[in-house]
Amino acid sequence: MAIPAVRMNHAVLYVTDSERSKQFWTSALDMEVVAEVPQARAVFLKLRYGSNDHDLGLFGVGEQGQTVGRPPGLYHLAWQVDTIDELVAARKTLTDLGALVGQSSHGTTKSLYGRDPDGIEFEIMWMLPRSEWAQFDQQAIVEPIDFDEELQKWSGVGTAHELVPATRST
Repeated sequence: MAIPAVRMNHAVLYVTDSERSKQFWTSALDMEVVAEVPQARAVFLKLRYGSNDHDLGLFGVGEQGQTVGRPPGLYHLAWQVDTIDELVAARKTLTDLGALVGQSSHGTTKSLYGRDPDGIEFEIMWMLPRSEWAQFDQQAIVEPIDFDEELQKWSGVGTAHELVPATRST
């Protein structure tokens, strides 16, 4: 069964210098920093007039990619599904395709990671209701997912409709 993604949610880039890239993106697209993880050389940014919890992740890898053994460039794109139920179904789809390579909770999001036939990594994620986001502000969480617990709490709760652009005052 195909995964019913509703939109691309965010992109993550490997960059040579996360501080330099942070300055660039905050200037170029008026993005704001929502979280930084210095030990991972990671910065998470959101569009000032957007409604997402983050739109761009930056991971500093150095000039030749020494930190993770990968050169600067695209790390992954994240595709959003509407419900936790769809994420659980996506887990089976990715497993059946031999593509599932990981899963984790990031607080506001629950994520699966897969690789396409060329080895390009991607993420399938579900986002908590916006009313739950504040408890995770300024955090970059990576922890295991308890799918049974998540289903019990969130089954049938759609969240994709919550991500409409914020009104911009001119």
